[in-house]
Amino acid sequence: MGFQCGIVGLPNVGKSTLFNALTQTANAQAANYPFCTIEPNVGEVAVPEPRLEKLAQIAGSKEVIPAKMNFVDIAGLVAGASKGEGLGNQFLATIREVDAVIYVLRCFEDDDITHVAGKIDPLPDLETVETELMLADLESLEKRKIAHEKKARSGDKEAKQMVALIDLALGQLNNGQPARYADVPKAERAAWKALQLLTSKPVLYVCNVDEGSAATGNAFSDIVVAHAAKDGAYAVVISAQIEAELAMLASDERAEYLADLELDEPGLNRLIHAGYRLLDLQTYFTAGPKETRAWTIRIGDTAPKAAGVIHGDFEKGFIRAETIAYEDYVACNGDQAARDAGKMRSEGKEYVVADGDVMLFRFNV
Repeated sequence: MGFQCGIVGLPNVGKSTLFNALTQTANAQAANYPFCTIEPNVGEVAVPEPRLEKLAQIAGSKEVIPAKMNFVDIAGLVAGASKGEGLGNQFLATIREVDAVIYVLRCFEDDDITHVAGKIDPLPDLETVETELMLADLESLEKRKIAHEKKARSGDKEAKQMVALIDLALGQLNNGQPARYADVPKAERAAWKALQLLTSKPVLYVCNVDEGSAATGNAFSDIVVAHAAKDGAYAVVISAQIEAELAMLASDERAEYLADLELDEPGLNRLIHAGYRLLDLQTYFTAGPKETRAWTIRIGDTAPKAAGVIHGDFEKGFIRAETIAYEDYVACNGDQAARDAGKMRSEGKEYVVADGDVMLFRFNV
């Protein structure tokens, strides 16, 4: 399941440096001038999962395949982007395709790296970017409303529903609030999502700090973290420069470098896990001699839905799922002993998959 997070922010806040670290490549050019990213870059990133190696060891797997998340590095947005300033509209269109938005906010001072506003102040930077997304949403909705109103007058029920949702979004945006704060009835959330509003997507704030603040944060990041808590959002403190340096080191050197910085784990691990929480995602596993693999599903997905992530035929022809909790699989040292101990369950179509389940699907097509 390909979940995408779009990385946005003003120019020169560290977006491409963060992207390079995430993907451990140099595909996104990082340079000290605005608009160095001339087209959106997409990187597929392995989700850190310590349980995966343990399962593979027990199953004697030849291959270990982690779950993946996609990150999209989007060129720096500036005031007027919604009207085409900078690289404007082409990048706003890219944001519409992602599942969540990561706002990278500059929380470090460096006289050698220019700031488009001339000073370091993360909340006004956030407001500038979000205002542009809100203006783009307003323009899009006002255009679409005319067409839906015309259909609604002819009695089209779907068009009437869309007009009501558009009015709800417009009311929110005209009050200076992103669309994600709108109170959308549960029955209409699928239609709401179809509007593809830039500001209806869940957000994660990344505080890009200097190396000395990577472990504890600083006054700038403290402001963002407090704003996120008030907003009911997630915030992660990261030094993108440190993460980029870590990405170039061998695994043993990374551990030593992290220890020197008094960090328990790379900031990117915390970022990816925060993305999981933001999107209500979880992991289940398949394990065997050929491969052990982590699969990403949404919290609350049933067994057939989880099977469909592997292949659509698995979902269509689902019969049952032979299921072992991760802890039981490890305690019993494999599936056969788990079966003998009565720890393997045969689950049907209504079963809601739990995080860490080790599953084997039976299906018929």
